Parts: sequence; C-alpha cells; structure tokens
Amino acid sequence: MSITTKIHIGHERLALVPTLQNLEDIAIRVITQGNTDPGSTVFPFLIEYRDRDRLEEMLDADPTVQSYELVDWTDQTGIYYIEHTPETKLISSVVTDVNGFLVHTETKGNGWLVRLLLPDREALNTIWEYANENDISLDIIEIYGNTDTGGESSYGLTDEQRTALTTAYENGYFGEPRDISLNEVADEIGLSSTAMSGRLRRGMRNLIAATIIDRKE
Repeated sequence: MSITTKIHIGHERLALVPTLQNLEDIAIRVITQGNTDPGSTVFPFLIEYRDRDRLEEMLDADPTVQSYELVDWTDQTGIYYIEHTPETKLISSVVTDVNGFLVHTETKGNGWLVRLLLPDREALNTIWEYANENDISLDIIEIYGNTDTGGESSYGLTDEQRTALTTAYENGYFGEPRDISLNEVADEIGLSSTAMSGRLRRGMRNLIAATIIDRKE
C-alpha cells in the first residue's frame, strides 16, 4: 500500500542551507518538474527575498551552489535554476531509487520540509537509512497510508514500529505498573534498549499524528 509522508530534513550541507542560515525571512520552494533523473544536480527553485543583490551574493558564497541562472524576477520573487556542488547532500536520488515522488519541498527553519509519495513503508525505511548513513537528521512529521486499495491501514507506522509497539503492549510494557522493562521488551525482538526506546517513541509519535492530530497543508 502506498503512503504519503511529511518529513523535515536537516544538515549544514543540504541544498541552500548555508544561504538559509545567513538570510532572514527568506523562503525557498523547489518547483515540481517531470525530470526524475536520479543523478540530476540541477533543480528549479522559487525564492522569495526582498533583496536580489544580497541573495545572489549569498548564492555566490554558498558551498552547495555550483552555479545558478536567473529565469525571472518579479515582486521580490525569483525563479532560478541552481546546480549543486558534488558535496551537497540530496535525498532526491534515493527517493527516485525507491520509485517515490517529491510532491512538495520547501524550506522551514534551517532545513527542508518535504512531502513524499512512496510505494510502501519499506521505501520510507530506505530513505531513513540513507539519511542516517549521511548524517542527515530526518524527522517524520506525519505519515499515513493511502487506503484506496482497501488494504489494512498503516496508522502512520512502519512495520518495525508496529512490531515494537505490539510486542511492548502484549507484554505489559504500557501497564500500570509495568509488567516488563524496556530492556526486556528490547530482548524480545533483538534490539538494544536505546534502539527500542527510539522505535517506540517514533512509533507513538507517528500513531498520534495519523489518528488524532488534524493534518494541515
């Protein structure tokens, strides 16, 4: 079953993050395009900022920018094609590799807020692993299954998170008082207590986001 997820990613060498860190009140959005070449390092961006000269001064100094070309500038908003340097951290390639699609990508804070359409939860796990391997922070804000296929709802959970929560529940971890410790729950599925704690925490966060928090665009 396909899933839709919203994630926030952060790293000092993600695309245009150095520019974000140096300019206040700047907003950047990736313009969705048909190009799905996993090796592409050139993307169109819509950038809102009051001072074009200052913006381009920062683009010149940004270590994630190899080159840029202005397409249009109107009312403090520019459209640029930007080519990234080889050192730039990107997730577009791994998203394409798992047959996913970047539905919407915009800056938030000193990182990127990304909405993804993915074929299944295993695809999200692959992206998560890629982020970990590249020291990219990845926070899942919301995740939910697209249930038009009539399959079982994911309730925002990966398979691993569902297993962790189910094991903890069935063994009395959520009881008052608890019937089993975190270490014992972790032993049940062969995890360290630290990994088990993180999986339970992320699972509960995703479950809450998918069931009782209103999703807002």
